[in-house]
Amino acid sequence: MKKYKILGLTGQTGAGKSTVSKVFAKNGTAVINADELVAELYMPDSVCLKILSAEFGSDIILPNKNLDRKKLAQRAFATKEKTAVLGKLIHPFVLSLFLEKTEKLVNSDKKFIVFDAPQLFESKANVICDYIISVTADENIRKQRIMQRDGISEEMAESRINAQLSENYFKDNSDFILENNGTKQELIDKAEGLFGYIRQVI
Repeated sequence: MKKYKILGLTGQTGAGKSTVSKVFAKNGTAVINADELVAELYMPDSVCLKILSAEFGSDIILPNKNLDRKKLAQRAFATKEKTAVLGKLIHPFVLSLFLEKTEKLVNSDKKFIVFDAPQLFESKANVICDYIISVTADENIRKQRIMQRDGISEEMAESRINAQLSENYFKDNSDFILENNGTKQELIDKAEGLFGYIRQVI
């Protein structure tokens, strides 16, 4: 029997989810990051890479057998349909690896495990979470953050935003919402407050 609660942490791209994740980690919570799991799955010659290259083109694999992430992103985030295809291919691998890692924490003293996953709902991983926290922000603010963070064009930033679920979806399907339309410190303070509440009440 598990001793911990799984907190699903998700949100819109550019909303500030990574900042919240760091706050929870600083407070001693085990954090499993979906992007890091994907990086493990994208190792050269992996089954996952072979499946992706068959779908999105063999040229997404570089001569050194590593994934050309930029090229994959350009193709996979071009439309909602393509994004859905990418998710359908990799989500089962990610979820399986997540469960494998949580098994190793069964006998730990961790009360909470945070699953930091931008596509928590799309992967259906929300069903294994005890509580869900979503980070949201206004679209224009997120667009500017994405352009600065990733060094991409406005068009590409909008493409990534449009490929995601709506803000209302996150709000309607989450237990807790952190809105991040202000400064980074304001978000940190909100996250600290939420963690304090969760630790006391849950």
